[in-house]
Amino acid sequence: MTDFTPFTSLSSALADVVARIAPSVVSVHSHRSRSTGFVWKPGLIVTADEALADEGEVQIVLPDGSTTAAKIVGRDHTTDIALLRTDTSISPVKLAATVPALGTLSVVVATNRDAQSAALGMVSVSGKSWRSLRGGEIDARIELDVRLRPSQEGGLALDASGEAFGMTVLGPRRVLVIPTATIERVAAQLETRGRIARGYLGLGLQPLRLDDGIGAMVMNVDKAGPAATAGIRQGDVIVAVNDQKLSGVRALLRTLGPASVGQVVDVAVRRGGEPASFKVTIGERPEA
Repeated sequence: MTDFTPFTSLSSALADVVARIAPSVVSVHSHRSRSTGFVWKPGLIVTADEALADEGEVQIVLPDGSTTAAKIVGRDHTTDIALLRTDTSISPVKLAATVPALGTLSVVVATNRDAQSAALGMVSVSGKSWRSLRGGEIDARIELDVRLRPSQEGGLALDASGEAFGMTVLGPRRVLVIPTATIERVAAQLETRGRIARGYLGLGLQPLRLDDGIGAMVMNVDKAGPAATAGIRQGDVIVAVNDQKLSGVRALLRTLGPASVGQVVDVAVRRGGEPASFKVTIGERPEA
């Protein structure tokens, strides 16, 4: 007779892990959208920004089925993190700073149709920090081999010991995890300021192919912006920043993260075919 005891023990252990975390996981309703969130601090819920509607009211469905209104404290499109405030006494989840090893099991605790849900998968990628296409700094590259519904986006990824190591989001053809370090850093700034500071040059740029590489032509200049203060004009072609040749406009914009504000950079340009250099103090992007 086959002994199924190890599988029974594993099944029970995973069920216990889910049961400990599920009370801190909620369903998030915004305009024509349902997703998942979790209680980060008392009265504060973290969810996936991409799954949150751009307008309209936000409702939270608690584990007991009751609903409560929520207000958006702040959101960061570049790291896919949004912070909500609501009146709830649900205990927050404790996030672990560990990054799981490649091949380890992971349980995603989320919601689906306002009911608690769980999915079992494996860590398929575990790597170094990376930058999202929108320029957000993500502290570790974690991907899960698991299938999730859109309503499960914003759920918690747990390791086999039940430690929550991040929030699940849906990437192109893959499930990504925004790790704890990124959540703690971004959510703290959203709680304090309601937004994430981003670097600002005050330039409208257009990619331009040159004989010896790639440039960025200055199409318009914010007269009150940092670049104008430094002396950069419309028609200038940026070819390098801090002696690094430009690889593209997107690559330049991705460097303008929170840490760039206040930095002084050397911007090399061509003006009427002649080289020129300017020292620009990166400012903070004004609110839209």
